[in-house]
Amino acid sequence: MLRRYAIGAIALALVVSGCGGKRTPTTPDASGGGASCEASDGRITIATGNSGGVYFVVGGGLAKLISDNSKLKASSAETGASVQNIQQLVSGTYDIAFSLADTAADAVNGTGAFNGKKEKIAALSRIYPNYTQVLVRADSGINSVADMKGKRISTGSPKSGTEVIAGRLLKTAGLNIDSDVQAQRLDLTKTADGMKDGSIDGLIWSGGLPTPQITDITTSLKDKVKFIDITPLLPEMKKISPVYDTAPIPAATYGVAEVPTIVVPNLLLVREDFAANNACAVTKLIFDKKADLEKVHPAVKDISKDKASASDPVPLHPGAKQALG
Repeated sequence: MLRRYAIGAIALALVVSGCGGKRTPTTPDASGGGASCEASDGRITIATGNSGGVYFVVGGGLAKLISDNSKLKASSAETGASVQNIQQLVSGTYDIAFSLADTAADAVNGTGAFNGKKEKIAALSRIYPNYTQVLVRADSGINSVADMKGKRISTGSPKSGTEVIAGRLLKTAGLNIDSDVQAQRLDLTKTADGMKDGSIDGLIWSGGLPTPQITDITTSLKDKVKFIDITPLLPEMKKISPVYDTAPIPAATYGVAEVPTIVVPNLLLVREDFAANNACAVTKLIFDKKADLEKVHPAVKDISKDKASASDPVPLHPGAKQALG
């Protein structure tokens, strides 16, 4: 499974990186209001996440979908994920970005990593949910988040949505990410290596199901690793952000027993001034060609048009509203 998804990710991510045409992420009027739903000629870039994660795979697939079905030529890029994606989206480095809904809420409210600066972003759509996957070595003595005190824990790449959630989970369990655990701020590939060679005791990861690198760990280590039920922390987590909810990681996902966990939706983001016709065209493509995108990764099956506009507190882009009708 890992090999299939990883190969697909590499192939799909290498999309038209050298395509011609001017870059047209915005137009003078991004307000929608019955604007055309036909994409403009030009190029756009999509910020995804770690190469071992689902953002990277789905982002590559989305870039290909856009390039194959519109005048836009899209390419995707590996990034540190949510926080970095939003920062670089706002700066103009990228035109579309994947983000966890809690991180995006921080951005529009000027809280958390955004420290008082309210970012002018909008959503094209709510997409599939991320599952908080807390996996530890069976011999680590860890049976809860509180048990991570003094342990070597991968808390995700710097400026990632995983790092945000990891810090909040630890805090609600009475621990400080900077002083109470030996935080390893690693990407998912290095995290998998550390789990397999025993140099880390556990990991916190927020991603779609299945995440290829988590599959790698569970396949390689089998009963030497186990998932931790973190749902007792949900009431305190919801006080931080109401977007948190609970759902099980099905047993079939990784071939281990089903475990309940905390989930959070993902959003596909743009700047407020992103061209309304392009916003409409891209959003419409996601749902008109969803079957094609599902071939890239099974997490896409959880993208629902019924929930697409549920992006609060992040405003839905007017072009996306037009597409979703």
